[in-house]
Amino acid sequence: MIHIIGAGLAGSEAAWQLASRGHEVLISEMRPRWTTPAHSTDRAAEMVCSNSFKSDDPYSATGILKAELRRMDSLILRCAKATRVPAGNSLAVDREAFSGMVTAELKAHPRIRWEEAQVACPDLTMPTILATGPLTSEPLAAWLADLTGNGSLHFYDAIAPIVERDSIDMGIAWMAARYDKGGPDFINCPMDKVQYERFLDALLAAERVPLHEVDTPYFEACLPIEVMADRGRETLRHGPMKPVGLDDPRTGRWPHAVIQLRQDTLAGEHFNLVGFQTRLKWGAQKEVFRLIPGLEVAEFVRFGSIHRNTYIQAPRMLDATLAVKSIANLWIAGQLSGVEGYLESAAGGLAAAFAVDRAVQGLVALPFPPETVLGSLLHYLAHASSKDFGPTNAMLGLLPPLPEGLLDLRGLKRTGGTRAVKSAKGRAHRERALLALDRHLQALGGAR
Repeated sequence: MIHIIGAGLAGSEAAWQLASRGHEVLISEMRPRWTTPAHSTDRAAEMVCSNSFKSDDPYSATGILKAELRRMDSLILRCAKATRVPAGNSLAVDREAFSGMVTAELKAHPRIRWEEAQVACPDLTMPTILATGPLTSEPLAAWLADLTGNGSLHFYDAIAPIVERDSIDMGIAWMAARYDKGGPDFINCPMDKVQYERFLDALLAAERVPLHEVDTPYFEACLPIEVMADRGRETLRHGPMKPVGLDDPRTGRWPHAVIQLRQDTLAGEHFNLVGFQTRLKWGAQKEVFRLIPGLEVAEFVRFGSIHRNTYIQAPRMLDATLAVKSIANLWIAGQLSGVEGYLESAAGGLAAAFAVDRAVQGLVALPFPPETVLGSLLHYLAHASSKDFGPTNAMLGLLPPLPEGLLDLRGLKRTGGTRAVKSAKGRAHRERALLALDRHLQALGGAR
């Protein structure tokens, strides 16, 4: 029996991969009896902050990572494809349908047993994957810190609000994706300069939820909208409110600023404010966000919120297969390990499952090659500087440099500019990554 604690993205993927390889699996999930500040259901793989698995651009880090996971029969990606909603050049899902499908697949598998339990002290006589995520319960987090002699780390993460589609004024807003990539998949609310300045003043003055741990940092890739505004009056126009690539049909020009809303359900009745994660108090959110043109009478299905996340000191604790260095029979996967993002969490669950599968067979662990996006993430966790370690998303910058002279960068820049160079690098990284993955899977005996 292999024990998986936590049925989030990582735990769900790990359970599926191991059961598919013939192992008996026990999933322990504490919800709904014991809940968290962010979750609202008892389902597996609940997505709480966003409904997006990021870019589908085949030459981006997330596009390459998706290609890697598909070659290894990822349950999470299969369910995401079946429940996807329009989102331009990104993969976004109906959260309810997605988590429902993952839950049904796991509970229907004959080799997976599901129990509702809060585990405070795992039994390490059996192989155990700890995939409890950034909202790990205090008893389990304390057990892990005591066991390893390493204190846990924290950062603040925030959630964006969701509004009803029918409450958006489409006489002001319009449907489009940036540069028309992916079709008219986003609702766009335009602002002129006066409207932007008025919105910014209200946002900066609005009352915020107090933070209990004032020394805990934010995760830089998911800053609350008001924290971004604190950094300068133009910050939002170069971040989530950038107007580039969006021609307002009423003027034929880019607005001064734009708020994009992405479909959150298959039926299309709910849309979330992209990049508008916030720690404003709920009353303040209603007042401030209704200053956005097109959202003057918006009905909020869910307000934004903030919660504290936990992650471990991975370079001190983990090797590149997610095994805890000092403890036998224990692996840590998902956001608790120090990756950030739904896609990256699922990838970590898959990697942990591959490692456990070999361990149970008495075989030496084989880390994924660093030329793959998955391997580069795990290599970062194992080898980053522990002094300034922090959570990371999948990034091409984590991959080893391409061989010198592989690309004619000067020629590409001369003929196609920076975009051509970026595309060529991405293509080369993708080709190398998938070739390295194929060789790795052959060494493992094939992807089963």
